[in-house]
Amino acid sequence: MIQLQALGLQLGSKILLEKADLTVYPGQKWGIIGANGSGKSSLFKLLLGELQPDSGSLSIPRDWILAHMAQEVGHQERRALDYVIDGDEGLRELEALIVQETDGEELARLYGRLEAIDGYTADARAQKLLRGLGFSATDAMRNVTEFSGGWRIRLNLARALMCRSDLLLLDEPTNHLDLDATVWLEQWLKQYSGTLLIVSHDRDFLDNVVGNIVNFENTRLISYSGNYSAYERQKAERLANQAAAFAKQQERIAEIEDFVRRFRAKASKAKQAQSRLKELERMEKIAPAHIDSPFNFRFPEPDRVPQQLLNFAEANIGYGQKTVLQQVNINIFGQSRIGLLGHNGAGKSTFIKALTGSLPLVSGERVESPHLKIGYFAQHQLEALDLDASCALHLQRLRPSASEQEIRNFLGSFDFRGDRAFECIRHFSGGEKARLALAILAWQKPNLLVLDEPTNHLDLEVRHALTVALQAFAGAIVVVSHDRHLLRNTVDEFWLIDSGKVQPFAGDLQDYQVWMSGAKTTAKEVEAKPTTEDKSVDKKAQRQSAAASREKLKPFTQAIKQLEQKIDAAQKRLSQVEEKLAQPELYESAGGELQKLLKEQGTIRQELSELEEAWLEKTEELEQLQQSL
Repeated sequence: MIQLQALGLQLGSKILLEKADLTVYPGQKWGIIGANGSGKSSLFKLLLGELQPDSGSLSIPRDWILAHMAQEVGHQERRALDYVIDGDEGLRELEALIVQETDGEELARLYGRLEAIDGYTADARAQKLLRGLGFSATDAMRNVTEFSGGWRIRLNLARALMCRSDLLLLDEPTNHLDLDATVWLEQWLKQYSGTLLIVSHDRDFLDNVVGNIVNFENTRLISYSGNYSAYERQKAERLANQAAAFAKQQERIAEIEDFVRRFRAKASKAKQAQSRLKELERMEKIAPAHIDSPFNFRFPEPDRVPQQLLNFAEANIGYGQKTVLQQVNINIFGQSRIGLLGHNGAGKSTFIKALTGSLPLVSGERVESPHLKIGYFAQHQLEALDLDASCALHLQRLRPSASEQEIRNFLGSFDFRGDRAFECIRHFSGGEKARLALAILAWQKPNLLVLDEPTNHLDLEVRHALTVALQAFAGAIVVVSHDRHLLRNTVDEFWLIDSGKVQPFAGDLQDYQVWMSGAKTTAKEVEAKPTTEDKSVDKKAQRQSAAASREKLKPFTQAIKQLEQKIDAAQKRLSQVEEKLAQPELYESAGGELQKLLKEQGTIRQELSELEEAWLEKTEELEQLQQSL
């Protein structure tokens, strides 16, 4: 077993651990959590022998084989397949002995050892690991140097899994994975028979893999039995009696209830509504576990949220003349909350680029509201930051009129407090830069958030704060994420991108996992392979069919546009009336102007309510018709 007794560790002037105790028994699976910089990676270095404790003791069985996922990859002139197989050092040593051996009897013995460790299946096992992590068959033959940074980290993960280890150390293994690869890794780790220690900020991943949690709390290691949800419940019970905890809990529950109330109004989403209600019940119980979090940020309410933000009609999306997604017909409304699903390489990133307008359409139409304001968080967002500027300067450049105190208050909610808000960000951690990128996004007050893997580099507390902030956001959301907890709690519908199509997915994340595994498919989800006859379809007939579809949709789109114009006009009239009602002198006079304005305010509000209800009915009818065409 692994045993830490009264262990102390200090890096420079910072004390990471002090009189820390931990016992890990063989075969156990532990999740390691704690704030960024608390010492999680340093604990791994202790276990690997790269650091020595300043006090206390650490013991690991001498005969154990350790495997870990490196965060860096050197310049390797090796094929990806060979690089992964290198993870089994015992196999490579045995192969080297076989090449050098000349004695027949000894050679036979070595071949026997090779068979005993499944050496003959090494290529097949490595190929399986690569496929599970999203690599294609041709990728296995490419040199390691040809892959980008994120894909090299995946190779390191495959290499660690290839090792026949007794102890497996994984530091943020899902950070560079998509949802498909994350689910595959979960299943692999469930079957792993050795001892497993995982540093992760993905709560669903921890829930599904580990049976124990150890948390870095005030230079101590506090152990909890059970998965991450069990940890939250246990910590919540410890904090629930605190008055401050209760007050903040009620605030969070109110936000969640409001989100569920809006979501449940869509009768067509009954199944997901029930799922969300279960999540609400669970979150009510665990909310106090995050009371001591320093993060309490919000996305400010947009200046304006039009009823319809963005529309794609008969859109072909791709690069140059190469079409990746065909005949995309979608609407994004002011209250849309959409999660994008699809295999790696299916076109999610391509779709997002078209959505944000950074990728022109091959053909078709992209129509946006004149009031559309997109806030885009891309995977490469951190690279766009000015490393020589401070957090405050990043915000000041966007809004020069903002006061220093306003900027300080805003950055404080993202835990950039005091002088930290005015420091150069060059030496900030990845997590701090990701928080700054989110702060910049929120500062611009968008009405459509497009988020491409926003949780990478964020720890569990920031992810929780982001989830709560997105729940309370008044605009629309489109998100790609491998964080299933974030998806379940912030979106109310899923779109599947597959086989060149973008279409609604009739189900939740559990259904998607079934769909991914191929255990359950429907006629709509299976695309027939093109035949010679398919390729020779009359182009004229296709154009006529598309025109007929547009003609059927036209009365609905025109009606929706007219209703939106009426809603805009009513909102302007209401604003004018309320401006007059805000004048103090109106309440000093004894005339009937006040009563007249109050009556007009009530009439306009009633009119707005009726117009919005009519708009909702028409958009529902339009969605149903689009799905049937």
